[in-house]
Amino acid sequence: MPQPPASFDSFDLAILAILQRDNTTPQRLIGEAVKLSAPAVQRRIKRMEQTGVIAGNVAIVEPAAVGQPITIFVEVELESERTELIDTAKRQFSAEPQVQQCYYVTGESDFILVITVADMGAYEALTRKLFFGSNNVRKFRTFVAMDRVKIGLTVPLPG
Repeated sequence: MPQPPASFDSFDLAILAILQRDNTTPQRLIGEAVKLSAPAVQRRIKRMEQTGVIAGNVAIVEPAAVGQPITIFVEVELESERTELIDTAKRQFSAEPQVQQCYYVTGESDFILVITVADMGAYEALTRKLFFGSNNVRKFRTFVAMDRVKIGLTVPLPG
């Protein structure tokens, strides 16, 4: 798991706060906001990318705008929790484009998946592939989102 660099400081936190709101903010404007030069901001961003603090830069797409209006949460319980079978499930879920997020969790379920699909027919086909087609899935429970109330990937920062 990535760890903040030893020189992680309040400037880095301020830069991250700006980037989490809008990662297209010019480095000159970030520098003005945090009282650093644009080259200093650039060096700090590059260091945070190299150390894994910044895991990626992406556009957040509205699923309905691209024909994927249904969000589904799925609890998956495996037959066996042998390490190699858990790793196989992790790889299988991670490789599926419709699986937006996958969490290996404690409790009754082994995984929680967040899935987007065009329609329930697409979800049924996915269940056949991921769950019914696997000898290691004991059961799964589906929860269909009725409304997207809050969506975000912003991580709360100290300070």
